[in-house]
Amino acid sequence: MILSGRDNDQGAGMGCEGFHLGYFGDVRRERVGAELFERVVETGSLVLRQVGGDRPGEMSVQRFLGSRHVTHEEILATAAERTASACAQRRIVAAQDTTEINFSGRDRGRKGLGPAGDGKTPGFFCHGMVAIDADDEALLGVVHARIWTRARETTTARRGRPIEDKESMRWIEATAAAGDLLSSAAQLVVLGDREFDIYSQFVRVPPGVELIARAAQNRKLADADELLFSAASDWREIGTMDVRVPPHRPGEAKRIARVDVKAGRVCIARPRHGADRADPPNVTLTFVEVRETNPPNGHEPIIWRLLTTLPVRGEADEFAAAQEIVQLYRLRWRIEQVFRAMKSDGLRLEETQVQEASRLFKLAAIAFTAAARTIQLVDARDGSLRPATDVADEELIIAAEAIGPTLEGNTARQKNPHPPRSLAWLSWIAARLGGWNCYYKPPGPKTMRLGWTKLADRAEGYALAMARQNA
Repeated sequence: MILSGRDNDQGAGMGCEGFHLGYFGDVRRERVGAELFERVVETGSLVLRQVGGDRPGEMSVQRFLGSRHVTHEEILATAAERTASACAQRRIVAAQDTTEINFSGRDRGRKGLGPAGDGKTPGFFCHGMVAIDADDEALLGVVHARIWTRARETTTARRGRPIEDKESMRWIEATAAAGDLLSSAAQLVVLGDREFDIYSQFVRVPPGVELIARAAQNRKLADADELLFSAASDWREIGTMDVRVPPHRPGEAKRIARVDVKAGRVCIARPRHGADRADPPNVTLTFVEVRETNPPNGHEPIIWRLLTTLPVRGEADEFAAAQEIVQLYRLRWRIEQVFRAMKSDGLRLEETQVQEASRLFKLAAIAFTAAARTIQLVDARDGSLRPATDVADEELIIAAEAIGPTLEGNTARQKNPHPPRSLAWLSWIAARLGGWNCYYKPPGPKTMRLGWTKLADRAEGYALAMARQNA
């Protein structure tokens, strides 16, 4: 059950010091938030009765979501701080995208919400960004999110508004946030889909940030009498590569696509309409075209046109540089995976009974963070030499060092085979606590979620015992 907040402050323990939601100006709210977060991850649910455990627990969650001291901004900022520490000295891809939470058929009683994407049904939007290790493709956590609902009043014509007054500004804001937060990364590449193809973004690149965007607009070139999409028509192919393509719809299997690659530099002219007249008149970027020439039956051929600040022409190995850009862009599937985990494929945010907008925004921030956390924990079951600190704080790892040996058996398969303090080592301990017997198939998501929750509980008890011993 979720604590009601009437307990003494000694219960804060590991939950608050680990993957907590925020501080919210009070240790009791901090503790309730931490336990709420762990319960969402453990149960895979946003149903308040289920995460609360019982009626008092449900009411505690309601009070937490209704508190004016609890904000979705603090929830997201707390998650981002933890992610930033995991990104230090790594090559990082920051993938961003937007998802819609539409309450079609479930709109009765919703308060404070404007229209969703269809212009009628109450709903709201979440523009999120997650950090990914460019080398091992591991999801490192939430970097940024903007959650908003649209006004019901008609706005002025889109073309007549500056970029700062358009929803498109969310992409530029997220890029700037990543540049500030992840400045200690060895390399930072921010990427997005076709909506990220924004001229103002290309000319406002934060220091230390590289961009990759999938081209959406067949832009006019500044130094040639042609358009962008025809620029590569007379370029030579610099190589052929295999690309792993994630499924695009339920029931579709992922596949390997064989693609031809072309790359060169293009000078794009500032658009006549919609661009800020204060922006430079042109910008030079790398253009990479990826084209599948022989797709399997029933599949549309892949055609990716990528605009990036990363170089290809003039590099010692131009094909390797282009391959790197394509492989980095492919990591965009990670943000799509997080959105699916917070919605229909996981936490089912769109089915929540919470009605009021500010509470829904807080719940969405929790769902976004919990979805990323759940994916991290499930990924970890496959083993990784990444440090355990990617998903756990030092206090939990110290406790795991004491707990781990008690879970080992007599046979070789019942021994933890992984390097101490690695993520694989910590995940083995969590899997054992979740009921895995070390034989047969790998532990599933439910086993891993249960195991991580039990590990956090035991670590809290260990910390309290050690504190009394050293008092």
